[in-house]
Amino acid sequence: MNFRELMQKLVDEATVLKSKYIGTEHALLALMKTGGLESKALSTAGADYILLNEYLKNRLNREESSKIIGTTQELKDIMDDVLLQKKRGNKDNTLEELLLINLLVSDTLAKEMLVDTNVNPQQVYMILDYYMTNKLKSSQLTKTPNLSKYGQDLVEKALAKIDGVIGRDKEINRIIQVLTRRTKNNPILIGEPGVGKTAIVEGLAKKIAQNDVPDIMKGMRIIALDMAQMVAGTKYRGDFEKRISDTLKEVTSLENVIIFIDEIHTIVGAGSSEGSLDASNIMKPYLTKGELKIIGATTVDEYRMFIEKEAALERRLQPIQIEEPSVEETIEIIKGIKKYYEKFHRIKITDEIIEEAVKLSDRYLVDRFLPDKAIDVIDEASSNLKVDSFKIPEELKKLQDEYAELNKQKEEAVNIQNYEKAAFIRDKINEVELKIMEFNQKEEESDEIQYTSEITVEKIRSIISEWAKVPVTKLTKEENERYRDLDKNLKGTVIGQDDAVEKVSKAIKRARVGLKDKDSPIGTFIFVGPTGVGKTYLAKQLAEEIFENENSLIRIDMSEYMEKHAVSKLIGSPPGYVGYDEGGQLTEKVRTNPYSVILFDEIEKAHPDIFNILLQILDEGRLSDSQGREVDFTNTIIIMTSNAGASQLSKRNTIGFESEEMKSKRDYEHTKEIVNNALKNLFKPEFLNRIDDIIVFNRLNKENIKEIVKLKLDGLIDRISEMGYEAKYTDKVVEKIAEVGFDDAYGARPLDRAIKTEIEDLIAQKILESGISKNKKISIILRNSKISINELGK
Repeated sequence: MNFRELMQKLVDEATVLKSKYIGTEHALLALMKTGGLESKALSTAGADYILLNEYLKNRLNREESSKIIGTTQELKDIMDDVLLQKKRGNKDNTLEELLLINLLVSDTLAKEMLVDTNVNPQQVYMILDYYMTNKLKSSQLTKTPNLSKYGQDLVEKALAKIDGVIGRDKEINRIIQVLTRRTKNNPILIGEPGVGKTAIVEGLAKKIAQNDVPDIMKGMRIIALDMAQMVAGTKYRGDFEKRISDTLKEVTSLENVIIFIDEIHTIVGAGSSEGSLDASNIMKPYLTKGELKIIGATTVDEYRMFIEKEAALERRLQPIQIEEPSVEETIEIIKGIKKYYEKFHRIKITDEIIEEAVKLSDRYLVDRFLPDKAIDVIDEASSNLKVDSFKIPEELKKLQDEYAELNKQKEEAVNIQNYEKAAFIRDKINEVELKIMEFNQKEEESDEIQYTSEITVEKIRSIISEWAKVPVTKLTKEENERYRDLDKNLKGTVIGQDDAVEKVSKAIKRARVGLKDKDSPIGTFIFVGPTGVGKTYLAKQLAEEIFENENSLIRIDMSEYMEKHAVSKLIGSPPGYVGYDEGGQLTEKVRTNPYSVILFDEIEKAHPDIFNILLQILDEGRLSDSQGREVDFTNTIIIMTSNAGASQLSKRNTIGFESEEMKSKRDYEHTKEIVNNALKNLFKPEFLNRIDDIIVFNRLNKENIKEIVKLKLDGLIDRISEMGYEAKYTDKVVEKIAEVGFDDAYGARPLDRAIKTEIEDLIAQKILESGISKNKKISIILRNSKISINELGK
C-alpha cells in the first residue's frame, strides 16, 4: 500500500464518523482493517474495531461535519516521521507497520484510545516486533497451508494468552541445549501426568516471544501439531501420508520452525493401515537427516510402551526427565500464576491458601502429581465460591434488562407491521449490544480485580475431603468431643474389653491431631483372644464411630489366601492373566476408599508370601498394584485377628463363667505371655516388630454377658418399635438369655441364636395368631422359668 492509498483509508474512516479533521484516531481504525501484520498485532493484543469506533462516537462527542477540513498537527508530525524513515532506506517494513509503531511510541490520541479500551500499547508493540522480526508476512503464511491448518504457533499464542511458567528455567535451558545440538537434537519430555511437560514447552515459547533466549534461538517458531486433526477425514489410502508429507515439507522449507507433538507416542501407528506407513516411519528420514526438529512430550508408561519398542525412533530422540516439583517449588509456581485464576474467578487467593492446597494435595491426593493436583484444588474451590457468590454487576443488569425490553418492543412493532419503529428500535438494540460488549471487555481486561469473595482454608479442606474421601476438615466442636470421648463411646458398645478399646483409641487420637508418622498407617494391631469376645465387633464399631460409615470396614478373610497363587488376589492378577484389568481385592478397595479399617481375619491362615506384602504396607504405608498404581494406606487402621495360643488358654482351669481372679493384672500378663510366645512361633520377628500393639482380648464374665444381652435386646426393641409396636423386657429375661445363650467355648456368639429362639419366634407367632394391635404394649417377661409374651393395655 502506497502513501496515497493509506491516506485514503484514513479519509474513509473520518468520513464515516463525520469528523472535521483526520487524526491519529482514524489512522488507528484504518490500521485495524488492513489485514497485515499491524492489524494482526492489534487484534492479538485485544483491540476491537467496533469498540474503538464506539469510543469515538460516545466518548469524544466531537462536532459532526459533512466536510473534512484537513488533518490534525499530531497526524502530520507522525506521517512526516513515517515518510522520513522510508526515505532513509527502511525496506523491511511497510508504511502501515511504521505508522503503527509511531502511533505507539508517541503520546497520541490513538494511544490514549487503546489504553481507555483496556489494550496495552506496549504489548501491541511487542507483538508487532515479534511478527516483523520473524517475517510472518501473509505471503509466507499462504505458503504453509498445512501448518496453518493442522498446527498452532505457540510463540504467537504466548504473546497474549499463555500463562507464565515459574520455576522451570532448568528444564527449559536443557531443552534449548538439546535443540542446539548437531545431532539427536529432538528432545522428548518424559514425566508423570500433571508435572508440567506441556507447560514447560509453552514456557519456552514465552521466552522466545520475549526474546529471552540465546541468539541462536531468537526468531524460532514452535508449532504444536494436532495429530488427531491430521488423521481426521483420511478415509482413503494415501490421504494421511500425503497430509503429513506435505506438512513436513513445509516445515523443512522454513529454517525457524520447531514441531511440538504433545502425547508423541500417538505418532506410532497414527494413520497406518494395511501396507501403509504410520506417522513415525514417515518422520524418521527427516529426523535422521537433521531437517526436522521435534519436541515431544509423553508419560513414563507410554514412553516405555510405545517409544522404547520403536528402537529406530527412540535413538533419534533425546529423553529429558521431568520430575515432579517439590512442595516448596509448587508453592512458588502457584504464587506466580495465581493472578490468572484470581482474574478469571474474581476470587482472592492468599498465600496461606496456596500453601494449604499444596500440602494437603501432596499428602492426600497420592495418585496424582504436583503442581497439577494443587492447581485443580484451587481452581475447584474458586469455582465453588464463584457459583455461590455470583452476582451480575448492577450496570450490566440494567443493560441486559434494557436489551430484553427493546427486543420485546421490536417484536410488537413487527407484529403490527410498524417497520419504521422496528428499525428505530433495532438501532437502539445495536447500541445496547455494543455497550454490553464494551462492559464485558473492560471487566475481562481490567488490571484491577473486583473480588467477590475469598477462598478459606475450610473450603480447601472440604475439596480435598470430597476428592480423597478422607476427613481432613478442621476439627469442629462436635468432632472434637467425639474424638475426645472415643474410648468412652466404644466401651458403651464393646463390652468387657476396656484395655483393647483404650489402646486403639489412643492411636486414633494421635493420628487425628496430626502426631502420627505420615508414612505409616494410623495404627496396626493384632487382636488375639478366643472366639466370640468382640475382636471383629470392635473393628466394625471403630469403622462406624470414626469414619461414620460401617462400609468403611474392609474385611479380608485370610483363609481364602492359604495358597501361594492367592497373593495376586490382593494386588491384582499379573499381565496376561484373567482379571488383570479388575485390580486387586485389597488395593482396589483401599484406592476407592482410602480412609477405612482393614480387617485381616485369622491372619495365621495366610500363605507366608502374603506377609511380604503386609511388611511393605506396615513399613511404608504404600503398596503398588499389578498395574503399577501406588495405593496409599497411610489413612487406614490395620487390624489382624488371630487365635494364636487359644488352645493353651482353653486348657486353663476355668469352669463356666470366668472367675474374678482371672481378671487380675498378674493373670492378664500371664495370658499375654502365652499369646506372645505363640505369635513368635507363627510369625517372623520383622513382621511382629512393625505391629504397633498386640492386644489380648479377655474372656467374657457373667456381668459382661448380661451387658451384651441388654444391648442386643435394646436393638430388638428398636426393631419392634419401627414396626409400630411398643415393647419392654425385665431383668429376669436378661438373666435367662445370658444363662441359655452363653457358651464359654464360643463367647457371646450363641446369644443371637438364643434371642431368636427364645424371644423373636414367640413374638412372631403371637402377632400371626391373634394379632397384636398397635395401641397395645408387648411385655417380654419370665414366667415359670420360661420367657413369655404378654399384651398390655396402653
